[in-house]
Amino acid sequence: MIGLPLLLAGLIAGQGQALEIAYPSEPGLTGVTVQWSGRSVPFVQTDDHWATTVGVDLDSRAGAHAVDVTFRYADGHMRVERQPVEVRSEKYPTTELTVEDRYVELSAEDQARANREGEETNAIYEKMTPERYWTASFQVPVEGANDGRNFGHRRVFNGQPRAPHSGADLRAKSGTPVHAANRGRVVLAKDLFYSGNAVFIDHGMGLYTSYLHLSEIKVNVGDWVERGQLLGLSGATGRVTGPHLHWGVRILDARVDPFSLVRIGAP
Repeated sequence: MIGLPLLLAGLIAGQGQALEIAYPSEPGLTGVTVQWSGRSVPFVQTDDHWATTVGVDLDSRAGAHAVDVTFRYADGHMRVERQPVEVRSEKYPTTELTVEDRYVELSAEDQARANREGEETNAIYEKMTPERYWTASFQVPVEGANDGRNFGHRRVFNGQPRAPHSGADLRAKSGTPVHAANRGRVVLAKDLFYSGNAVFIDHGMGLYTSYLHLSEIKVNVGDWVERGQLLGLSGATGRVTGPHLHWGVRILDARVDPFSLVRIGAP
């Protein structure tokens, strides 16, 4: 007789955090999926457990939630269980910045460009590749960096409030090598109005990393990159106040702190 996998007593994650969900393997269990952010997200089997990585968006409601987890078995039956999820409230400060007026009061031409590019990047994040390309843990893309600044900060540009900062800013003088956080496929490599020279990588399973404000791009769309591979050089292109690397992570379109993904460790 096939037993029921034990659900975790309760998953806990803060707003803007990556989260790994894992259940032990058992005889006859052939697949696990979770309904997360309106998507059916598959788990990947390892030697002794099934696991998947999801994200809690910056603006997710704090408090008690629950998601449906489906277990499928070799004999054809399946069962659906409710998994409790507790979302912790996180406090992020407000940052006031002064930038060139053209990045705040946009001309009609610049606004049209920014809108087009926003639609392009949103279309990328909406796609979930149903395969996980990475097998090792995620790493920080700048050698020696062990933390980032500004993730989740509510930004005010020239007195005008903007969306919260959705990535971590890493200290990096112009020309610093920027490496891929993990294996994946390059899905964008171009100059963007706000982001400057940008590289986006699809790691599969709805997980994307982005590397913005580069001085140079060293990869092309369609390239497969390995963990640690050179993507470009840091810089100060786009809407910035100085050279640095903006490193972003989206998981099923949830904006999460990249360092929370690094802390998860190897799948």
